[in-house]
Amino acid sequence: MKDSALEIFAGKKSIFSKGISLLALLSGSTMLAAPAWAQGELGDSVRSASASEIVVTGSRIMRDGYDAPTPVSVLGAAELEASAPENIADLVNQLPGMGTSENPQTQGGQISNGGTGINSLNLRDLGSVRTLVLLDGKRVPAATLTGLVDVNFLPHMLVKRVDVVTGGASAAYGSDAVAGVVNFVLDKDFTGIKTLIQGGISNYGDDENYKLGFAAGSSFADGRGHVLVSAEHSFKQGIKGYPRPWYTGAKLMLNPSYAVGNGQPYYLVAPAGFTTAAPGAIVTTGALKGLYFGPGGTPAQLNTGLARDPYVVGGDWQYTDFGNGPQDIDPRVSRQSVFGYASFDVSDSVKLYAQAAFARTHTSMNSTPAFVLGGITIQRDNAFLPQEIVDRMTDLGLNTLNVGTWNADYGGILTETTRKQQRYVVGASGSFDMLGSDWKWDAYYNRNVSNIFNSAFPYVRARYDQAIDAVRDANGVIVCRSTLTNPNNGCVPYNMLGTGTASEAAINYVRGNTWLRSKLTQDVVAAALSGQPFATWAGPVSIALGAEHRREKIRSKVDDLSLTNAYWAGNYKPLNGAYSVTEAYVEAAVPLVADMLDANLAARATDYSSSGYVTTWKVGLNFTPIEDIRVRLTRSRDIRAGNLSELYAEGQTQTASINDPFRGGASTTYFQVTSGNLNLKPEKADTFTAGVVLRPRFLPGLTASVDYFDIRVKDVLASLSFADILGECYRGDQLLCSQIERDSNGVLTVINRTPVNFQARLVRGLDFELGYRVPIGKGDLTLRAMATHYLKSELDNGLTVPNSSLGELRGGVPNWKYRMQATYSAGPISLTAVGRGVSDGVYDVNYIGCENNCPLYTANNPTISTNHIDGTFYVDLSATVTPKALPGIKMVFAVDNVANRAPSVAARGTGVGSGPLDTYGFYFDMIGRRFRVALSAEF
Repeated sequence: MKDSALEIFAGKKSIFSKGISLLALLSGSTMLAAPAWAQGELGDSVRSASASEIVVTGSRIMRDGYDAPTPVSVLGAAELEASAPENIADLVNQLPGMGTSENPQTQGGQISNGGTGINSLNLRDLGSVRTLVLLDGKRVPAATLTGLVDVNFLPHMLVKRVDVVTGGASAAYGSDAVAGVVNFVLDKDFTGIKTLIQGGISNYGDDENYKLGFAAGSSFADGRGHVLVSAEHSFKQGIKGYPRPWYTGAKLMLNPSYAVGNGQPYYLVAPAGFTTAAPGAIVTTGALKGLYFGPGGTPAQLNTGLARDPYVVGGDWQYTDFGNGPQDIDPRVSRQSVFGYASFDVSDSVKLYAQAAFARTHTSMNSTPAFVLGGITIQRDNAFLPQEIVDRMTDLGLNTLNVGTWNADYGGILTETTRKQQRYVVGASGSFDMLGSDWKWDAYYNRNVSNIFNSAFPYVRARYDQAIDAVRDANGVIVCRSTLTNPNNGCVPYNMLGTGTASEAAINYVRGNTWLRSKLTQDVVAAALSGQPFATWAGPVSIALGAEHRREKIRSKVDDLSLTNAYWAGNYKPLNGAYSVTEAYVEAAVPLVADMLDANLAARATDYSSSGYVTTWKVGLNFTPIEDIRVRLTRSRDIRAGNLSELYAEGQTQTASINDPFRGGASTTYFQVTSGNLNLKPEKADTFTAGVVLRPRFLPGLTASVDYFDIRVKDVLASLSFADILGECYRGDQLLCSQIERDSNGVLTVINRTPVNFQARLVRGLDFELGYRVPIGKGDLTLRAMATHYLKSELDNGLTVPNSSLGELRGGVPNWKYRMQATYSAGPISLTAVGRGVSDGVYDVNYIGCENNCPLYTANNPTISTNHIDGTFYVDLSATVTPKALPGIKMVFAVDNVANRAPSVAARGTGVGSGPLDTYGFYFDMIGRRFRVALSAEF
């Protein structure tokens, strides 16, 4: 990571029909509206909001016409309305600067961290915890135990624009603003009433969704006061299973045909099933390996084709593929929210204000099946074994079978998450004269409360082990073996040797309920002052200064069985702790040459109760040699402190599988346990940006910008991967071996890990933005194009040389991500087309792709049958109609992924994670073509 010269400075029908019925009902009441809809203009949003707003996101300076040196992209009202997204985060995450943000389609159930259903934001792919989310410039609280903010919480009906600061901003806002800031700006001056009803459905007749919204604003007391209220309800049915033709079952696996020097690739990407698990059960070792139990318990031999545990290519691979399983593509999500805001001018110089918000989100989905990749022992006297198999075991001298299963009768692990978030703000703002100039002040108290209930229904391991060990008693009745010695233990025999064989009573007996009830609170007291105390030869100097005190706390409870890791998955642990932080900051905008050169200087002193004192700062320059050109530079030091989970987690546990090198690479199911660390110190990031903004007078309506960014994060809070811990132990690291637990037979059971400050992260690239508006015919054409080109993305894990993830479309960043939009508006009709996508990529930049005549395998450069993942390009279309005969009414018709383009194959498996899906939902659309209709009214 050498420095360059620059860096030195640097219910399908019923649900949808209900929505349509409500649409008709609401439209009937709103068509009485009188005034015309006040339509926003996309052309205004092409420019930074700083050109017309007093408060600029990314800076505390309050001055008319001030342009901050930090790049800011804006999504204006017109873009938000034209897209009619299910969730506002869907549109924000299309911005090229956004990385792999959590959304409902990418979470796979999230059994252990309770993140199901959230919509988070992840700038620069540095992790959502390094993107600060604000609502009107004030911090939005976390919605998960891992510190992620859920955009579902925000009052979407009142958002007038979204400012995205793509650069470090910790000096202005504090911790977490490492990659940047996303500020949702509300229309607090809205007056009138507006309503919204919207419905949508996928091309396949599923994932039905609808949204209802209401907002009202009014002044009172002769205009001295203003009040706002809004209410929203949205529902999404979700998608059960994998009902999509694009699913191929592709896995990344060790090539069964590989041998040293035979020219075959070491890794193979191909449709594959499992040798170590089947819907019912499959024998994984010994003379009967490959024997499986199918419908009704009928035994059959799996045609294994080419096999190398745990995968099989060819033969009967489809039968044992998890793609036949129950995991949902998209969860069911229901959201309700209410919001209120009131302000009152006590005098010409003092305003009182208050804000209250409440949101409830409930999410449910079937997560991963309760798989066990071998290691289950079936005795020869098991009552559910067919007699022919007992006879074969007898002939072979076998007393037991070793089997694996994904427990099809049990189904996917049902996970449910309910979040109730509250936000209260009371404050006062005003102005006064001092030193011959006008000063503005603001002081407030902010109370945030998040109540989170995570619940999952995996089986209880002890009950499952007892229930599958079934025998016949003296009367020939099938009972649990444990019942012979403990007749009143209530055990119900569970037949896992087949599909359609387990009774409902047996499933209910083994099923458990692991739960975690958490309460997160955040209290903020803040005061700010800004003004222009004096002037230099070049103009007035603007300053902003302030202080903040924030306290964050979590208290949680879990069920008793979770404490003992009794479940197959979940096993929540209580999380209790608190920290406080006190901060003071100052910022100045200093003109150096009148109307040509100014400097932006900021510093923040921060004292954490958990990690001590730290300082952040920023230096920025704006240079405008002529009116058409502005050059901007920034250099900043930013931080992220450990969140409550990283500090206080008491052993969060989830189930996974891994190839154990101590046992010949055998696939083993084990517990991953992550605990907190009270000795963490804040991450430190050094950010440099340099860019130019063009607004040529000879081409009115054109704005263009290009910005270079370089973000270097050190002391990154991270844990070694569980695979690295096991691998380094195998290579002799006894300290890491102490984090591994095995049973009396030497079988891996637990790998423990804890976060430490040991990684370094580097991301570097270029942002491009172009906006142009021109009259054509009787209307206006507005164009906007945005792209991010990553030049470098590296992770130094302290164990090996820095690893590049540039171009990796499964866990890394693409070379290019882009979004283009064209809108033509004429009279009552506006048509919008959007093109968006990512460039082609690879599985791993170190892999060598080849199908034959491959070079010799090396650990640093393994060979693979294909090291290519197709990029994608999606087209979205929408039409907005504002009928002249119906003033105030607006209708939007939108289609996403018009071509119904299937997601690219991005196989999972050895070396790139486990799981059933053969694509990557962060970059590729797993749902397909989607239709939405929205009707809104304002009066």
